[in-house]
Amino acid sequence: MFGFFHSLFGFIIKPKTAFAVSKPMYDYKTITDAEWKNRLPEDAFTVLRKEGTERPFSSPLNDEKRKGIFRCAGCGLDLFSSKTKFDSGTGWPSFFDHLPNAIETKTDFKLIVPRTEYHCRRCGGHQGHVFNDGPRPTGKRYCNNGVALVFQADS
Repeated sequence: MFGFFHSLFGFIIKPKTAFAVSKPMYDYKTITDAEWKNRLPEDAFTVLRKEGTERPFSSPLNDEKRKGIFRCAGCGLDLFSSKTKFDSGTGWPSFFDHLPNAIETKTDFKLIVPRTEYHCRRCGGHQGHVFNDGPRPTGKRYCNNGVALVFQADS
């Protein structure tokens, strides 16, 4: 009788472990620098993984005017809609708002004065800095490195 119940309860318990909460299929934040270097062009690696900054007016995305979505160049997460893009005159693609649940922020002291730096929520890739001198309705300027983005035009 014990063997029967043991088999019965063993059968009931085993599926619970099979349905346990698992990690996402791909955890971008665990990729090594060597793997990122293989995946990304050198300038994108420097910006996304080492928090570098590209030269102003060097990105073709600065002049992108089509409707579409700007995605993280590291993992493809949708970050900005073209509806929020504006010409800030700074030489970097700028947006007055990001898509919901797209970015994470932290304080950056590299220039001594604290600034708000933002990263892709999914892969942690550095995108740029946010300033309080943007247009309405938010008053924000998300100043983004073009090499940290890819653009997908609406079809």
